[in-house]
Amino acid sequence: MLNQNPFVVFKEEASQVADAFDGLIKAISSTDGLDAKTRQLIYIGIKASQGDVNAVVAHISMAKAQGAQRDEIRDTILLTLTVSGVQGIARCLVPALEAYEKC
Repeated sequence: MLNQNPFVVFKEEASQVADAFDGLIKAISSTDGLDAKTRQLIYIGIKASQGDVNAVVAHISMAKAQGAQRDEIRDTILLTLTVSGVQGIARCLVPALEAYEKC
């Protein structure tokens, strides 16, 4: 089970909870205070500050699809330095920029 996609397992094991989570994401995404690119950059910054490489890399293609440039990805991760220390940069900067180049 370790090699399975955790979101697929989540959906299979707890479909009601997964559906509610999906609904929450859709509701948050439908507000109009932030554009889609800004939302993705904020998400990347939050997850980078937590050192969550997988989440950062997963959202790079979404950010790029919304028009995020490489320097915006870089600066979003660099900004985490002031609030979370070097964790985001040490863990996430290189994988994020590599993922950006692959998209």
